[in-house]
Amino acid sequence: MSLTEAERLHSQLTRFEDMFPGYRTEIVEGSIVMSPVRPHHGKTIKLVWEALEAQLSDDWDFTTDVAFLFDGETEFCPDLAVLPRPEVEANRSVYAPDLVELVVEVVSPGSVRRDYDLKPVRYAGRGIRHYLVFDPYRAECVTFWNPGAAGYLGRDTIPYGGKLTVETEVFGRLTVDLSGLPVDAG
Repeated sequence: MSLTEAERLHSQLTRFEDMFPGYRTEIVEGSIVMSPVRPHHGKTIKLVWEALEAQLSDDWDFTTDVAFLFDGETEFCPDLAVLPRPEVEANRSVYAPDLVELVVEVVSPGSVRRDYDLKPVRYAGRGIRHYLVFDPYRAECVTFWNPGAAGYLGRDTIPYGGKLTVETEVFGRLTVDLSGLPVDAG
């Protein structure tokens, strides 16, 4: 599937989001998946975005909830993805995942399996070097690094309350203060 075809399909999917406010739509292994989004979700994205943005050069920028086409049956819309600034400035609705240097997902009640099991394999398979999962229900961040064909070879879990440090080849050392991230105690 070409990006133009994918952009057309994604445009049709965004109608679902318009019809069901508070839900995010992705295509996962050929199925349309709608996930509810809660306030902790958005606040986590905002805080992580701000922390990373302060550390990146002007050559890089962010997207959120924009489609990345993996194949004809899978299109993920990461909560946050870091791409070269000219790509973000192109303002497309669909991008190739090969452009992503770092991806962030925030766990929601319906996304646990996708965020921890499906996405690491797909993201690593496309060579995305760093994948960060922020989990307000477990109060922890899981970092995936060293991508391989079957998934990431490295994985660390850092509890909320301290600092997350990610050593990257492209950006250098990135840190995120985990002490102010929202936690869903329920």
